[in-house]
Amino acid sequence: MKIFFYALRPFDELACAQKLSAETGIAFDGCEDYPTYENAALAAGCDAVSMTPCDMGAAMVERFHQLGVKYICCRSIGYEHVDREMARQLGMKVSNVDYPPRGVANFAIMLMLMSLRRVGHILKRGEVQDYGLKGKIGRDLSGCTVGVIGTGHIGRTVLQHLSGFGCRLLAYDLYPSEEGARYAEYVDLDTLFAQCDVITLHTNANAGNHHLIDANALARMKDGVVIVNTARGSLIDSDALIAALEQGKVGAAALDVLENENGLYYYDRSGDPIPNTELALLRSFPNVLLTCHTAFYTDEDVESMVRGVFESAAAFARGEPTRHDVSLA
Repeated sequence: MKIFFYALRPFDELACAQKLSAETGIAFDGCEDYPTYENAALAAGCDAVSMTPCDMGAAMVERFHQLGVKYICCRSIGYEHVDREMARQLGMKVSNVDYPPRGVANFAIMLMLMSLRRVGHILKRGEVQDYGLKGKIGRDLSGCTVGVIGTGHIGRTVLQHLSGFGCRLLAYDLYPSEEGARYAEYVDLDTLFAQCDVITLHTNANAGNHHLIDANALARMKDGVVIVNTARGSLIDSDALIAALEQGKVGAAALDVLENENGLYYYDRSGDPIPNTELALLRSFPNVLLTCHTAFYTDEDVESMVRGVFESAAAFARGEPTRHDVSLA
C-alpha cells in the first residue's frame, strides 16, 4: 500500500506523513508540486494520490487511473475540484477529510471582532505613524445581532462560542439542529438578512447556493452589515460585494476565501502581476480583510487532514466504510 502526496508541504505536512506512515505501515512519497498531466507519472505504482484543491478534472482523473491509481484522497473538506463522475465510471474511490471545527470557528469570530473594531484599518494607519483616533471608532460584538448561515459542525461551534459574548444569535440552515437551537433562533434568510449586524457563512458550496450572497441579498441587509466568509468563495458574488462596499451598504467584509482563488492562494506570487481584478479591488478597501484561505491552518487541523488520507486509503483497500467516502454511487 502506497500513497503519493502532491503539494506536500515540507514545513508542516511532511512530518505528519512520516509519523503516520510509521504508525500505519502505509508507505508514501510526494512532491511539492501540484498534480499535472506531466508529473502524474510520479504516482505510478501507488494505490492512492492525495492533493489539496487543484484541477482534478476528467482528464487528470483518467490519467491517474491509467497509471494504476485506485483512490483519490483529498486533503480538504471540499472535493468540488474532483470530477467524481469520471472517477465513478472508472471505479475509483474519492475521499475528503475533516478536522476539529474550533479552528475555523474561532478564526471566523476573530474576523468578526477585527472587522467590528476596524483593526485592519488601525494597523495600516499605524504603519504610517498615524496614531490618532479619528475614523477608528468601532462596535462591540456583544451588542450585535449575528447571523450564522449553515449550522454544521463549524457553524454550531461558532454559535456555541459566540454565546459567551452575549450577542443575539440567529441561524439559517435547510436542516436545523437541536444543538444549534440551544444557542440561536432559526429563521428564514429574509429575516436573517434584515436583522443581523454581522453575517457569517459556514455552508458547503453547491449549485443551489452559488452566489447565495448576491446583489438582491445584499440589498435586503442592514446598512453597514459586516460579512464574514470562511467557507467557500462561490457563496458570494464578488462583483455585487464590491459594489455594496463602494456604496457603503456593506460596512466591512472579512474574506478567508475568494470566488476565483485557484492558482492564487497557497502560491508565493511575490512580484507577479496578478490578473485578478476582484482581488485588487478588494485589497484597496480599508474595511476589507483578506486572509488567503488560512482559517483551517492550525497544527491540530493539519495533522487531522493528513491522518484522514491514511485512514481513507486504508479503509478503501480493506473494502470498509469510512465517513470520508465522497464517491458517487
